[in-house]
Amino acid sequence: MKSLVALNASTNSFTGQMPTMSCVSAPSFAVLELSFNKFSGNIPPGLSNCSMLKLLSVGNNHLSGTLPDELFKVTTLEHLSLPFNWLEGELKGIIKLTNLVTLDLGKNEFRGNIPESIGELKKLEELLLDHNSMSGELPSALSNCTNLVTLDLKVNHFNGEFTKINFLSLPNLKILDILSNDFTGTISESIYSCSKLTALWLSFNHFHGQLSEKIGNLKSLSFLALVNLSLTNITRTLQILGSSRSLTTIFIGFNFLHETMPEDDNIGGFENLQVLSMNYCSLSGTLPAWLSKLTNLGMLFLQNNQLTGPIPDWISSLNLLFYLDISNNSFTGEIPTALMEMLMLKSDKTAPKIFSELPLYFFSPFVEYLKPGAFPKVLNLGINNFTGVIPEEIGQLQGLLLLNLSSNKLSGEIRQQIGTLTNLQLLDLSSNHFTSTIPATLNNLHFLSEFNISNNDLEGFIPTAGQLSTFPDSSFDGNPKLCGLMIVNHCGSAEAGPESIISREQIGSKVIFAIAFGAFFGVGILYDQMVLARYFC
Repeated sequence: MKSLVALNASTNSFTGQMPTMSCVSAPSFAVLELSFNKFSGNIPPGLSNCSMLKLLSVGNNHLSGTLPDELFKVTTLEHLSLPFNWLEGELKGIIKLTNLVTLDLGKNEFRGNIPESIGELKKLEELLLDHNSMSGELPSALSNCTNLVTLDLKVNHFNGEFTKINFLSLPNLKILDILSNDFTGTISESIYSCSKLTALWLSFNHFHGQLSEKIGNLKSLSFLALVNLSLTNITRTLQILGSSRSLTTIFIGFNFLHETMPEDDNIGGFENLQVLSMNYCSLSGTLPAWLSKLTNLGMLFLQNNQLTGPIPDWISSLNLLFYLDISNNSFTGEIPTALMEMLMLKSDKTAPKIFSELPLYFFSPFVEYLKPGAFPKVLNLGINNFTGVIPEEIGQLQGLLLLNLSSNKLSGEIRQQIGTLTNLQLLDLSSNHFTSTIPATLNNLHFLSEFNISNNDLEGFIPTAGQLSTFPDSSFDGNPKLCGLMIVNHCGSAEAGPESIISREQIGSKVIFAIAFGAFFGVGILYDQMVLARYFC
């Protein structure tokens, strides 16, 4: 194939060593695309003969070793993409590839620092070094890469002042991600000169100081993550962010410790806000009325605070809200019927609104959603002080995939209407005061992968003809009046109620071991109670 220009063998299951093209016999060869295979071993020799090679993409394989010197002789390379491998070493030789437009070495084991000579890569538009073990201070020469559009350095050990880079020299920058490093000092004011910036992740560093009003200059900013930066004055912070009209996603959790949730009517803006996370702040106060103005809000994370009072009825006016987590607070009162009127939770046909093609991170820099449409519909009211009974209208929430009412003071029966929520994959009613028997309708929940009714006052026979028989003893512990084949306390025939009893012959023939939906969603989220951790990867 002497006229061969491109070879694309990506997304297969090829194994063995990565092949090299005989560029001597195919002098015009320019594109080698081998991503998403199972190639292993080192990058083989022979690349130096490919004098016309412009794209080399071998990401998502099992390559190991260092980058060979021969690779650095292919000065025609414009796109070098080797993420998700086991490559190691330092990046000193990279600076010889002066025509690089894209350099993606993320999710490997590279060490050392970014060399000062990185500034010689004048054409560089995308620099992705995320999820490695790199360290040291960022070179000021990065300011010379004036065409940079994406700078992704998250989950490394970079340190020092972040003010060394002059962002005034990076007018095209759209994505800046330095999440989970060891940067110190203040946030560089020059960042706010990047008028094209759409996504800014600064979370999990050691910055100090307050948020600058100059962030309002970022008219295109859509994603903002400022988690765990020791920020204070939540009221002023929200007032500043309200001026950024393009914001769709805000993460400001692990800040503002022990402050009060602002109820100021002057907090406004946020017309386009779809995700708001103010979790793990130990905030006191109640659910503020200004949240009701966020008509595009789809996800609200307020878990692990000290919020009190009832859930206000305006919650049902948030027509796009499909993910509500207010767990581990001190909310009181009964579960309002207004929650049962939330349109997105009532429908199992309407998909959550797509936010962006950018990944979202929740609670940890190592866990991300690549496809926001994969988010589940969630109602998490666990670990609060709710009282009363589960509303009969619970059966209206046909879109729910996760329902957590655990660790409250709820009483009465477990509503049989829960058995109509056939999309449920997690149901946690543990540590309440529920009484009576387990409704047989729960066996209709064929997709359940996590089920917990422990520590209540339930009684009678555990239904064994369906999904409930697949769960461990721990799902039923702390109910001394319960009995069944899957727990120590077996039932006599006289004890079994007419609604749940099944003959021994039927039990022997109908016990079903369902396959749990492990790897649910495929991209993962860390739940604050960790109960979901094994179902996300």
